[in-house]
Amino acid sequence: MAKKSRRMARAAGPATVRRMKTPSLRALCVVTAGLALAACQSTPAKRIAKSPDAFAAMPAEAQKKIRAGEVAIGFTPEQVRLAKGKPDLVGRRTTANGEDEVWTYERSKSGLGFGLGVGGGSGGMGGGVGVSTGGRGPEVAMRIVFSGGVVTAVEDYTK
Repeated sequence: MAKKSRRMARAAGPATVRRMKTPSLRALCVVTAGLALAACQSTPAKRIAKSPDAFAAMPAEAQKKIRAGEVAIGFTPEQVRLAKGKPDLVGRRTTANGEDEVWTYERSKSGLGFGLGVGGGSGGMGGGVGVSTGGRGPEVAMRIVFSGGVVTAVEDYTK
């Protein structure tokens, strides 16, 4: 009787051991990492938390604008960094009045695409997950001009 049950188990073994293919763990990790990166995006509140003493020493009106992520004429580079974060580009502009520093903030023109697929055939089943950013380049969202260490012009292209 023991021989018969072993034969039956061997015959049934491959059918019961066969695993269905599912979206890979790697794809799940990619999606999770993308969502985690989006959650880690820098905000005025997070930047203020890293420099509480400097923020506390600023005038109340500047604090209000920084909390809202806004920039005003007369802001210092430190105040702009608290409000907007690190610039994407830093350049120099020469005018009749001298040299200015120009900070550029960009926004991505691409959208986030997400796809999920499942299929099967020939006794197997498979699936996949895809994430795409579309590959389109960034566009200028804001330029901030500094002269003499303070903001003298703000070009806002988000409004």
